[in-house]
Amino acid sequence: MVKILSDSTSDLSKELIEKYEIGIIPLYVILGEDEYKDGVNIKPEELYKWSDAHGQTPKTAAPSVADIQGYLDKNGTDEYIIFTISASMSASNNNCRLAAEDLGMEDRVFVIDSENLSTGIGLQIIRAAELAKEGKSAKEIVRFIEGIRSKVRASFVIDTLVYLHRGGRCSGLAAFFGSALKLHPRISVSGGAMHPEKKYRGKSDKYVMDYVKDMESELLSAEKSRVFITHSGCDPEVVDMVKTYLESLGYFEDIIETRAGAVVSSHCGPGTLGVLFIAK
Repeated sequence: MVKILSDSTSDLSKELIEKYEIGIIPLYVILGEDEYKDGVNIKPEELYKWSDAHGQTPKTAAPSVADIQGYLDKNGTDEYIIFTISASMSASNNNCRLAAEDLGMEDRVFVIDSENLSTGIGLQIIRAAELAKEGKSAKEIVRFIEGIRSKVRASFVIDTLVYLHRGGRCSGLAAFFGSALKLHPRISVSGGAMHPEKKYRGKSDKYVMDYVKDMESELLSAEKSRVFITHSGCDPEVVDMVKTYLESLGYFEDIIETRAGAVVSSHCGPGTLGVLFIAK
């Protein structure tokens, strides 16, 4: 049997995790001297409160080699595919490889660098889980995922630059002008890294919809099976507007809303929203 695992940055809902039988290995979120497990005992709202009170971005850490080994059965016969956040963003990928090597399971454990984050990983995981249910081998699944990995389209529009600034991901000047001029950057993920793109202006109901509508041609030429709306805590009315718009396209078979977990939310801050899909 092929078992699908992922680190917690994939931001899949409990319903999807249960439906596709995915094992989730949590990363750590560190607030001062206190350590929490992403998706287990910390919610994004708690870290936002801590971050605002301390003027800092929470620290995050990859699961340890020992943590990962707890999800692997050395004495069994199962094959494992483990998805991780981009290797350029975390030690999670390397630790998964070390865990397999230490147990002598390199022939049964396949670690995939998603070259992405959040549901940019989740899109790959679901396809892998579907193939596993069809009876494909781990090697067959890995080859397929490697073929579509570069077709994942992951982008987000940011409400506030404060959290990126606190985490050292943009200059103080950029944070100042972004706040003063109500600029909201679109950030895309490709090649395992984040890239700033277009900037939007205005209130959330305007700039979010401008961001989504800018992708209409890409959306209408994407894989039809599913599209994700993933956010870090947005106004429900704004999320509903995005969902209604995607429904109006009459194109996607499944439109899935998910909330970003604590690790992803700690860096992008509240109000971030992304529409993620796989290009044909």
